[in-house]
Amino acid sequence: MKSVRLALDWTPNINHIGFIVAKEKKFYLENNLDVQFLTPDIDNYTTTPAKKVENSESEFGLCPTESLISYQTKEKPFILKGLMSIYQDDVSAIATIKSKYITRPKHLDGKSYASYKARYEDEIVKKMIINDGGKGEIDLQYPERLGVWNTLVDKKYASTWIFINWEGVEANQKKISLQLFKMKDFGIPYSYSPVLFSSENYINNNPDTIKKFVECSKRGFLFCYDNIKESTEILKKYLPNSDRKIDIINALKISKEFYGSKKTFGKINLKEIQVFLSWLEKNDIEKIILKPSDLISKYAY
Repeated sequence: MKSVRLALDWTPNINHIGFIVAKEKKFYLENNLDVQFLTPDIDNYTTTPAKKVENSESEFGLCPTESLISYQTKEKPFILKGLMSIYQDDVSAIATIKSKYITRPKHLDGKSYASYKARYEDEIVKKMIINDGGKGEIDLQYPERLGVWNTLVDKKYASTWIFINWEGVEANQKKISLQLFKMKDFGIPYSYSPVLFSSENYINNNPDTIKKFVECSKRGFLFCYDNIKESTEILKKYLPNSDRKIDIINALKISKEFYGSKKTFGKINLKEIQVFLSWLEKNDIEKIILKPSDLISKYAY
């Protein structure tokens, strides 16, 4: 039996359902994998999944494509490679409480934005505002990561980045009307998120484990396609108490729209990665030139 750890990018939620199903249905166990989930609330998100993998505190992690880029372009590069994407299309958006004062990204000029302090995040949000005719002059705030969403709900800050299939579902249940701005609607070819990844070193030295983990994880997500009730019941046991009232069935139904077909689930299109890399370079957000194959493992395409 091989023990491996998966560092989640958030407390357990709908984005993690396939991994949790794979564990509970013993898909991993059948392939001699003993999988442990590491959640960021353990250290109040002081260590990201990418950093945990770099520090050998985890074999696998979940992160947006930007983190894969960031880790190869930092002062002391560390090569992480994507193995599988959960979604084929962007399921996130910049959100603000609906009002007559903010109906477009350009109206965020001078307003507050609760940031997760990811390396490219703030520049991407500014660029969205500029692309809509604004100046990109936003008041950046950096609350504790796990409390970012609550700063919007409590109206402490005017906007933040959310997952439509999770925070969006919760807002709908609480009768909180959100105004959502999708990246692609404002000229930003935002890339895959979240992405399953590991270090290049671990991938090269453990090809059998990598293959088994990716295949079992995919099997977990594919199970969700046709077994919504059972899958959501499995996930519910892992949710923090504060999230247990979220309509998980609705969250999964929305998520499924972004999974793509069963045949293409998990695939990462290198052409789309190149479009995002070129956009970052063109907009002076990242100066180091990378190729898609630098970021994505052969297991993902």
